[in-house]
Amino acid sequence: MPVEMMIRKLRLHSELPNENIEALRSIVTPVKNMPEDSVIVREGDLSTQCCVIMSGFAYRSKVSETGKRQILSFHIAGDMPDLQGLPLKLMDHDLTTLSPAQVGFINHEALERVLVSRPALARALWRETLVDASLFRQWIVNLGTRSAAGRMAYLIAELRQRLGAMGLVANEQFDFPITQSKLADALGLSVVHVNRVLQTFRAEGVLDLRRSVVTLGDLEKIIELGGFEALEDDSAM
Repeated sequence: MPVEMMIRKLRLHSELPNENIEALRSIVTPVKNMPEDSVIVREGDLSTQCCVIMSGFAYRSKVSETGKRQILSFHIAGDMPDLQGLPLKLMDHDLTTLSPAQVGFINHEALERVLVSRPALARALWRETLVDASLFRQWIVNLGTRSAAGRMAYLIAELRQRLGAMGLVANEQFDFPITQSKLADALGLSVVHVNRVLQTFRAEGVLDLRRSVVTLGDLEKIIELGGFEALEDDSAM
């Protein structure tokens, strides 16, 4: 079942009794198949449910007053990218599918009822929001301090670590269905600059992004160039 990706992710960091897992599984409804570029939730929406990415990719973004979009983070199978809406209620960013995706939804009232009687599950979900915040702080450093090549390398290293933890990396290859335009929106670069960095990486045998698949030729170089440091309790690298 696709919901097992969420359970796998929670159990990477937290010990959860089976009854907690079954309680969480029981409230993931409905499940929707959403095409690429579908808005899951918009900035300004009142949040009454949170979502689980069961397959595919999604991204968070905000649009400036000048109309320029900044992609804030990418999300993979197992992620609950709008969990912060449970206490905050009002969404302060857009959440959109990057690829065709299967998305499950959990009603806030149902989730709150489950969490009241299952503190271990509440701690596990709280921990996921803290890990997400830690990754976000690292991403701010990445955008503010690194070169174009360093930004790209960091993004690839982070995705490789997260996807590897979910069993979604094989032979240093993984799916990443993204356009150069969206890479530019994520990295704060022009499309021309993104293309130049990718061409240089390809020529040097560092990585290749072709047909929505990343192939890593020199993982150590990517980690070094991006200054990437995995979380202490993650061993997927």
